[in-house]
Amino acid sequence: MDDDELLKRLEAFGAAIDNAKGYANADDEINESNAPGDQSVISTAGTVTSQSAANPSATGQVVTDPSATDQSSESDTDQPATFDVNAFLAGLDAIFDAHEAATKAGPYLEQAAVDAENADDDAGLLTVLNETMGFYRSQGKHQENQWVIQRALELAAKMRIEGTDAWTTTLINAATGQRAAGNYDQAEDLYHMALDSAARTLSPTDRRLAALHNNLSMVYSETHRNDQAETELRTALRILEESSPNADADLDVASTHTNLALVLLSEHKLDDADRHAARALEIYRTGHLEHSAHYASALAGYAQVRFAAGDYARAVRLYRQSLAVIEECYGRDTDYYRITEENLTQAEDAARQAGIDLGTEAADGNSNANDADHHTPASQLQPHEQPQSSPQSSPAAPRSDRPRMSGLKLARAYWETYGKPMIAERYPQYQGRIATGLVGHGSECYGFDDAISQDHDFGPRFCLWLTAEDYAAIGAQLQADYDALPREFMGYVRADAANGSATPRAQGAGRRDGVFAIGDFFASITGYREAPGDDRPHEWLMLDESTLAAATNGTVFADPLGKFSAARQAFTFMPDDVRLSLISRRLGMMAQAGQYNVPRMLERGDGAAAWLSIGEFVDAAASLVFLLNGPVTVGYLPYYKWRFAALRRLSARVATRLADVGDQLETLLRLSSAACYGGAGFGEGGRGAAPAAAQITQTIDHICAEVVTELRREGLTRSDETFLEWQRPYVEEHIRGDAACLRSL
Repeated sequence: MDDDELLKRLEAFGAAIDNAKGYANADDEINESNAPGDQSVISTAGTVTSQSAANPSATGQVVTDPSATDQSSESDTDQPATFDVNAFLAGLDAIFDAHEAATKAGPYLEQAAVDAENADDDAGLLTVLNETMGFYRSQGKHQENQWVIQRALELAAKMRIEGTDAWTTTLINAATGQRAAGNYDQAEDLYHMALDSAARTLSPTDRRLAALHNNLSMVYSETHRNDQAETELRTALRILEESSPNADADLDVASTHTNLALVLLSEHKLDDADRHAARALEIYRTGHLEHSAHYASALAGYAQVRFAAGDYARAVRLYRQSLAVIEECYGRDTDYYRITEENLTQAEDAARQAGIDLGTEAADGNSNANDADHHTPASQLQPHEQPQSSPQSSPAAPRSDRPRMSGLKLARAYWETYGKPMIAERYPQYQGRIATGLVGHGSECYGFDDAISQDHDFGPRFCLWLTAEDYAAIGAQLQADYDALPREFMGYVRADAANGSATPRAQGAGRRDGVFAIGDFFASITGYREAPGDDRPHEWLMLDESTLAAATNGTVFADPLGKFSAARQAFTFMPDDVRLSLISRRLGMMAQAGQYNVPRMLERGDGAAAWLSIGEFVDAAASLVFLLNGPVTVGYLPYYKWRFAALRRLSARVATRLADVGDQLETLLRLSSAACYGGAGFGEGGRGAAPAAAQITQTIDHICAEVVTELRREGLTRSDETFLEWQRPYVEEHIRGDAACLRSL
């Protein structure tokens, strides 16, 4: 779309906004309705960049090329003070974290807009307007939001940022604001503009693309095109599940399940709706996200499903739990609270008319925290239900009477049975501040452990992560209490030096469980207390992928403050310039070791050199598969021991790029003995090596051709040249930074 066409469309939006009357009282969570059957929920995937889970505001920070904005010719001395976008966003997050948005967010946003405008900072102002759109939407201030939407679109057009992430973000936020106001034609048009933009700026597995499909489904749902809404939501759910490091505890996945449940309910698919609504609550509880504002939507969504099924008592309990969360996060003076309260009243009336005595249980919103669950997870077994074991049992010899379970499941069960009650009893004031889970070194943290793994550094254990100030206050005592927890659990014994099951590397400074300050934990693995900034590519390049894998694996059981999860997630956000630099290096090694040196060394008869060259090619190719799939989506390649286990798991996922390369690399390794030495059955050298050598060369060429196809698909090259060294200049063209370490050519 050219500039003239863009401006014409924005003028049309402006005219529509000016003429709009009678805005609907719908907010970002549920629309205005007196009947539970009309309730609707919007996904948190509508947020387009990272923010506090409790913050319903649309996002995000806008970064533009200074050359693309209007530049002032005035001297620096005439310029107003600068506007600090990061400080603005941090302040806004603090307001939401303190649950003070109802009284403080509005004035804060208004003042920020004035400050950004006075500083002549268009990018900063656009960030503020994006946040304001989301906040006004969540508060039901739809008429006030019309001016904000128009101002944001006009400013974005003036900045000429079309075709950038910032443009896509602004379109999404504007569209969602119009949808909430009931201006569906404008919303649908804006969402389709955003989809067109996203096709150029986002990868097929980018979570923001899921946000678009999720929000477009709302337009279809609210205009009674439920079949189209279901299609959009299933697309969004597929993208989110494929891109999530842990879909079982992913807030966006949970919200999409809720949205899909409500659409299915409107299509009278009650059983399917019940399954998706229950799955949403299960995810919130697995991730310990019960105090997230969006948990209220999941509770209300499932309440609606149970209401439709005639299960009025459960609907009442769920609505009351939802209201408690809404009040905690937003207060009572919101459309969200009022509409949910009306739905609760109708559910209570229906229950009474059906002769159901709600009693005291339903009156207590917290009386049945697992009300929506259809079963009790194994992790909730009480201590007296755990199998008994004898003190002489050895972790090196798995017992036949203990349940077979993974280390992560064992860790969660141990935490639920002993750790969580210990925190509640001895540190009640810190209950809402301590994060827990199992992350770091150890096969179980990758999910690759088996019976063989249990002969060392294995047993019931978990980590407790504290802020620096909390660690200073209670760290030592909490560690002592952790050490005093039962040594044996479900037939497994905690690993330690005393029973010989803990290796030296897992003791002392290298300990893998217990109590940590968050920064200390990551420093013990990576050498950095927090992930390097995007402006420090040399530091990112010093971090091995296997190190990053150890810092980002495992599972977080609970993180009330979100600080540990944020620090962990930051290590997954490898700057794209660094990723491209590493891709170039891997291409170079694959060309040098595999395409060039393997055939030369085989022809020379130097089996040892050929074998080492094959190994270098395999290492580089395995790394490349992970880099091309994106660390934020699939994680990092772990260290050599688990390299192929990780490749096999990645290859089994839907929509994995270069999914068959792992099998081909294993073929190379199987053939290397025969090709390099003739193999034990062939004798040293001789004709027995020739077929294997030929197949190795063919396999390397095939892998490299696949890589070029993928590079072209991603837009990283314009060349069909299959000798990968010649692809490196094309890849490095996409590196935007000027740091010398990023380029190796």
